[in-house]
Amino acid sequence: MDQTKVHEYLIKKPLVQVTKPFAQEVDVYKVNHKMFATLAVGNDGETNDDGEVIWWLNLKCDPDEALSLRDIFPAVIPGYHMNKRLWNTVILDGTIPQGEIERMIDNSFSLVVENMPEKDRQAILLHL
Repeated sequence: MDQTKVHEYLIKKPLVQVTKPFAQEVDVYKVNHKMFATLAVGNDGETNDDGEVIWWLNLKCDPDEALSLRDIFPAVIPGYHMNKRLWNTVILDGTIPQGEIERMIDNSFSLVVENMPEKDRQAILLHL
């Protein structure tokens, strides 16, 4: 799954806004002003075998699941510039199946929505 498909999947979530509070090259995805993902060019502009830049996706994650995903997938590392206990960085190098990346995005979105006040949570869930 490349950065374009990831971006398209992220913005299809209900009430999502994309901001750039950190830098022009870092997209921050928020639901109701709460961050659930970031998407940016990887560290040092690393490229794949085809010369394409590798992108990094930060996602919120349950702490136990975060550790498990890091054990299963070499392209999942502790959250870059994030709380390493609660965030993972997914290196979009093509080694993780699209369905798994979508599941991780869905979980990140759900974790953030679940911690919102009931009124806000219900407004978002109506769109699912």
